[in-house]
Amino acid sequence: MPKKREGRSAASHEAPAKQTRSATSRRSRKKNGARKWSAGVMQRSDAMDLEKGVFKARSARQVALSLKRSAEASNRRKSPPFRSAMSMLNFEINRGGKNLSAQRRRVLNQAKVELRKVFHREPAQH
Repeated sequence: MPKKREGRSAASHEAPAKQTRSATSRRSRKKNGARKWSAGVMQRSDAMDLEKGVFKARSARQVALSLKRSAEASNRRKSPPFRSAMSMLNFEINRGGKNLSAQRRRVLNQAKVELRKVFHREPAQH
């Protein structure tokens, strides 16, 4: 009669299950720091060149004026300047998500109003 092995079962000697490619790449990406696809978009985007720290400005007006300057100076945008600037602002707000503080969210949402003003796009009064 064969000797019975103690400890591990026969199933534990099988090769480990093969991991999917996406799980492996996700794990290595997190170790390397590029965790969010939106961060990569902001770095590699061909949409518009923004002034450094534009979304960190304390004043909504400063954010709006900076976006206007960038949108009008850019030759790489695919939409009119107002639309490109508003798109970048919305992208930043969405990118921040739950991690945006209430104050930062307030400033960026107010920047939308200011952006409409500096581009003379006042909403229609009812």
